[in-house]
Amino acid sequence: MKRMIEGKSYNTETAEEVCDIPCQYYGNDFRHHNTKLYITRNGTFFLAGKGGAASVWGERIANELRAGEGIRVLSQSEARAYMEQADCDEEDYKRVGLET
Repeated sequence: MKRMIEGKSYNTETAEEVCDIPCQYYGNDFRHHNTKLYITRNGTFFLAGKGGAASVWGERIANELRAGEGIRVLSQSEARAYMEQADCDEEDYKRVGLET
């Protein structure tokens, strides 16, 4: 997936995948999502994923919610919070420059 956000390119093919973000909902639930945390070569963190209509990736079109996908740029503190949620180990934090 590739998106331009505020004039900068974010691409899941060229960024390093850091971890999967856990989802407590099953695949047939409208809240289910498949989300991963990435870091660019320049050290910028972002989430990329897709999910059901009621997930973080759901899109409002007219008066309806539909499944969607997207990319969201994160601060380092937001990335750290997602890594904690994903139960990353110390090596993961070191690899991306967020030593604990």
